[in-house]
Amino acid sequence: MTLAQLPAGKSGVITAVGGEGALRCRLLDMGLIPRTAVTVQKVAPMGDPIQIRLRDYELTLRKEDAENIQLREVDNA
Repeated sequence: MTLAQLPAGKSGVITAVGGEGALRCRLLDMGLIPRTAVTVQKVAPMGDPIQIRLRDYELTLRKEDAENIQLREVDNA
C-alpha cells in the first residue's frame, strides 16, 4: 500500500521510500524514513494534496509524491 492510498484518519508505518534523485532525498530529509509512523489527517476534496502527521508535526504532500512511499497499515487503537 502507498501513502496516497491510505484513507483519512488511518495510520501506517513506512516500509520503503521510492523516487529518484532529488525527490527521494527531499522525502527522506522531511522525516519520511522507514519505520516512521504516519497518520493521514486530511485529504483535499479532489484528492490532492494530502496532509499527514508524523514526528509531532504536520506535512502536506502532493499525491504524486505520496505514491512513492510504501507503508503497512496499523490499527488506530
